[in-house]
Amino acid sequence: MQLKFHMVTIEDLVPEGHFLRKLDTVLDLGFVYEEMAHLYSRRYGRPPIDPVVLVKYLLVGFLYGIPSERQIEQRIQTDVALRWYLGLDLFDRVPDHSTISQLRRRKPNFRKIFRRLFEEVVRQCVAKGLASGRLVGTDSTHVKANASRASEELVALPESPGAYWERLDAYEEEGLEELERRTGKRRKKRVKQIKKDRRQTKKRVSRTDPEAGHMKRPGKPRGQHYLSHQTVDTDCGVILDVTVTPGDVYDSVPYLDQIERVHRNILPIQAAAADAAYDFPLAHQALKELEIQFFVRPQAFHDRTNVELKREAFQYDESLDAYVCPNGKLLNLNTLHRSASGLYWLYLADKQDCQCCPLRKKCLSQQDKRGARKLEHSYFTAQRKQNLSRLSDPVYREALKKRQIWCEGTFAAQKREHNLTRVLRRGLEAAEDHCLLSATALNLKRLIWNTK
Repeated sequence: MQLKFHMVTIEDLVPEGHFLRKLDTVLDLGFVYEEMAHLYSRRYGRPPIDPVVLVKYLLVGFLYGIPSERQIEQRIQTDVALRWYLGLDLFDRVPDHSTISQLRRRKPNFRKIFRRLFEEVVRQCVAKGLASGRLVGTDSTHVKANASRASEELVALPESPGAYWERLDAYEEEGLEELERRTGKRRKKRVKQIKKDRRQTKKRVSRTDPEAGHMKRPGKPRGQHYLSHQTVDTDCGVILDVTVTPGDVYDSVPYLDQIERVHRNILPIQAAAADAAYDFPLAHQALKELEIQFFVRPQAFHDRTNVELKREAFQYDESLDAYVCPNGKLLNLNTLHRSASGLYWLYLADKQDCQCCPLRKKCLSQQDKRGARKLEHSYFTAQRKQNLSRLSDPVYREALKKRQIWCEGTFAAQKREHNLTRVLRRGLEAAEDHCLLSATALNLKRLIWNTK
């Protein structure tokens, strides 16, 4: 067997047009040294691995869809281009996969670098003109948690007070003034927080990953999952923000905080589009105050009252500010009702009218203690109706179409190529790191494709 000797360097083995060469030109990771300087000692310990190498180590795993750190190590050992990108020569030792695991375990502050990396890539995309804020779309996708259904147990947990608890305080004071104007009476100002819901509800919680959530949605896999909530600019599909929650959290819960964060910290949003899961009354009002147009698919209304005469049988008369029942009687505005997650106008019928009404058995249930029909609608109904009145407008329909294309297309690309199918590590923080790196990988590809 003959051996040949070649005078070659690793620089010669990586083609000029290789993706990693373009990535190295576009992405400056100098900020990593600033972020991680406090994690290293200059006086004690063995010589450390360059922190930029560690960040690149994880990043290439998500860029090439390599699911685990052990497999990333094996891939770098044999892939010359990956060695070149990490700054390793042909015979340099590849950092052990356990180095990353131990760094995450011993140095929790290390995870802050993933959020900073994501934000830095978004900043570059905005600077290159790949995101304008003219229209953003928001949606969520499920990511399988590292927990089986066999590990689930039923746990009694108290009901939370509601996602919009603090937000509703200001609207409630505003509503009380309007109540006085419309009825001539004002409810006493609340001097202490309303009683929170202390009911116990049973939830399926995993013993192996209690921070995941049991997801049970039509058309979705059932089990322990996390949700990655993403807001995407529809110009070039740049992911502007990522929020991660357990799988049993409603899509509407993190929505307003996410939109406000993008609007104030990244770039001004002119219009936002979302599917029916985000059609909740407070969103219409909050986006109006931010001067953001809201394009949302209307949510189907289900009247769950156990009576024959449903809400549709009552007509609202704006001139009287009252509902008219099928028997011609009025349900007048009574008060402003506050619950843990909403603010509602409450309309009540006169008890005497209901007692002698021939439709009483169809209108009231046997469990009704008051003996009179009541209806309520959201304090923000007017703004919601105004937005949804444009549903047939071509601009409105086009916005919903763009949201569907970019949000769902982005999720499909991440699941297919960038490890968004499942999380191997456990805990909400680990899931957020995972989703941030997946979003960063796709943003980098779109940045490189659109950079000449």
